[in-house]
Amino acid sequence: MSDFIIALLSTLGTLFILLAALGMLRMPDFYLRVSVATKGGSLGVGLILIAAAIYFSDFGMTTRALAILFFILITAPVSAHLLGRVAYLSKIELWEKTSRDDLRGRYEREKLELKGKKREDEEDEEENSENGQS
Repeated sequence: MSDFIIALLSTLGTLFILLAALGMLRMPDFYLRVSVATKGGSLGVGLILIAAAIYFSDFGMTTRALAILFFILITAPVSAHLLGRVAYLSKIELWEKTSRDDLRGRYEREKLELKGKKREDEEDEEENSENGQS
């Protein structure tokens, strides 16, 4: 039974990685490519790591596989977010059929911050100046 589960997880993981690779080729813009690669790749590698943990059924190997899986699931979305943010700030065009751009007109490109969002130290300075403190 465990051989079937291992084969199923490995096959599904490979299929997700294949779909992520195809998505990288087929998606029309950078942002969609990053999204596909992150989601499909993370899920695919995760399933393969779970299959490896079941196959070896050794505490050390299982611990390593789960640690790698945890690391990938934590770092991949953060990396994709940072890539998307840098691409947006670098003015890489969105796909023409993109229905909405929530950040349009809300970014101060010089400061690399959202407009209207103040840092805590700026708010403290404003409060101190209003209260007559320096």
